Amino acid sequence: MRQELRVAAYAVCVRDGQILLARWVARDGTRRWTLPGGGMEHGEDPYDTVVREGEEETGYAVDPVALLGVDSVKRLYPRRFGAPADLHGLRLFYEARITGGELRYETDGSTDMAAWHDLAAVPDLDRAGLVDVGLRLWRERPAVGRVTDLGEHR
Repeated sequence: MRQELRVAAYAVCVRDGQILLARWVARDGTRRWTLPGGGMEHGEDPYDTVVREGEEETGYAVDPVALLGVDSVKRLYPRRFGAPADLHGLRLFYEARITGGELRYETDGSTDMAAWHDLAAVPDLDRAGLVDVGLRLWRERPAVGRVTDLGEHR
């Protein structure tokens, strides 16, 4: 089985009791809310990834202000052609603030919408597990930059 490593960086933007999320569209058309962010390009610094992806997916200028932590996830990932891959995802989470721009939707990308959501409403959203990881890192700020006991929400 082919092994793949994907390194990605995400922004946790919380303002006035709301969190900024982008709606990810899977290849099968499934839509889930996720944190703005995504995969690093070769040679790109993760800080720059958050800035780039934040603007691409939400229209906002995103300023990372703190590294919250790192999460590692491993799963079988369906490939477009051929056998599934053994994917290891390494995800870096930054606390970020909005410094400019205007909310807009991404076109021709992996997300189709961006919106602010009340923190209290997040548990009721159809969301990717990394939203829960990012929020726990933001709330708990563990000294080692890692949260455990995440169960199925990874």
